[in-house]
Amino acid sequence: MTTQTGKIRVALNGYGVIGKRVADAIACQDDMELVGVADIAMDWRLRVAARKGFKLFAALEGSIEAMRAAGLEVSGALDEPLRRAEIVVDCTPKGVGARNAERYRELDIKFIVQGGEKHEVTGHSFVAEASYAGAVGRESTRVVSCNTTSVVRTLTALKHAGLLRRARGTLIRRATDPWESHKGGIMNTLVPESEIPSHQGPDAQTVDPDLDVVTIAVKAPETIAHLHCWAIGLTRNASKEELIDAFRSSPRIALIRTSDGLMAINSVKELMADIGRPRDNLYEVALWENLVTVRGDEAYYVYMVDNQAIVIPETIDAIRALTGREKNADSSTAKTDAALGIGAPFVP
Repeated sequence: MTTQTGKIRVALNGYGVIGKRVADAIACQDDMELVGVADIAMDWRLRVAARKGFKLFAALEGSIEAMRAAGLEVSGALDEPLRRAEIVVDCTPKGVGARNAERYRELDIKFIVQGGEKHEVTGHSFVAEASYAGAVGRESTRVVSCNTTSVVRTLTALKHAGLLRRARGTLIRRATDPWESHKGGIMNTLVPESEIPSHQGPDAQTVDPDLDVVTIAVKAPETIAHLHCWAIGLTRNASKEELIDAFRSSPRIALIRTSDGLMAINSVKELMADIGRPRDNLYEVALWENLVTVRGDEAYYVYMVDNQAIVIPETIDAIRALTGREKNADSSTAKTDAALGIGAPFVP
C-alpha cells in the first residue's frame, strides 16, 4: 500500500495492446510503482515484459506451471501482486474484467476496467477532463473506449467554451488491431454498426449525461486508426477561430494541418514514429485545424483516434483519482502529460 510520501503501488492484469502501454506509462510516472504484470500468455509479449524488468505473475493459478515450462520466470499467481498493491488496472479481454471485479472487491483493492466492460461494472465512467472529480476516492471506475474518449474530449472542450448545443458524428472504425490483422477483419467491404445511434454516443453520456450526442459507426477495411466526422449545433453564431481556440484549450487535442503533409491517418502515424513516440503512440485526438468549418450556428470538423494509445493517459489519471493521491484533475493531467510528452506541437 502507499504511504503519504510513497509511490502508488499498481498491479496490472492483462498485458495486451492496452496493458503493455499502461505498464510503460506507469513506469514513466515518478509517483507510481508497477508491482507486477499478470497474464496467461506464453509468447513474445511476456518475454519483452520480463526484459523491461516487469515482475511476471500468472493471471490464473492453473497457468503457473505451463508458463514456467515455456521459459517464463513467473513469481506466482495474481493474488500476490493484488495483496501488495493499492490498485489494479484490468486490461483483460472484454467480459473478463467484469468477472475479475468480484475478486478485486473480495480483496478490497481499488480497480480500473477498460471500455469493453459495461458502465454498470463500476457505476462510473472516466475521461479525465470531464469526470475526474467524480472518481476521486471511489472503489472503481471504467476508462471508456478509445472512440468514446475522443468524443468526450472534443465535446467537453466545446462545452467548456459555451458553444455546444448538440453533436452528430459519423465514425469510420478500423476493423481490427494491426498485430491481429492476420487473424481476421474485413476486406473489400464496409460494415455499418447494427444500430443508430451506435454505442459510442450513449457511452459518452455515461461520462456526461448532459451531452446531446448521436453517433453512426461504420467498420472499414484498415487497421491504422479511426476517423471521426462531426456536425455540431452551436449555442450561437460563432467563428472558426472560436472553435479552434476551444480545441486548443485541451492539451489532449492536437491540431494538425494538411499543409504540413498530414493528409491522412497513415501520415499522422508516421509522424508519431518520426518524433520518437514509443510504439508510434498518438495519445491525443489529432484534429485537422484547416478542416474546421463554421456556418452560423453550425460547425464541422474531422479528427483521428489511435485506439491503442488514446486511453493510456486517462488510465494514469484514473489511478491518481481513485487512490485520492491527486484530487485536482488539472494537476494530474499536467503530470501525466509531462511524463508522456503530450502537449508540444507535433510540427513547430
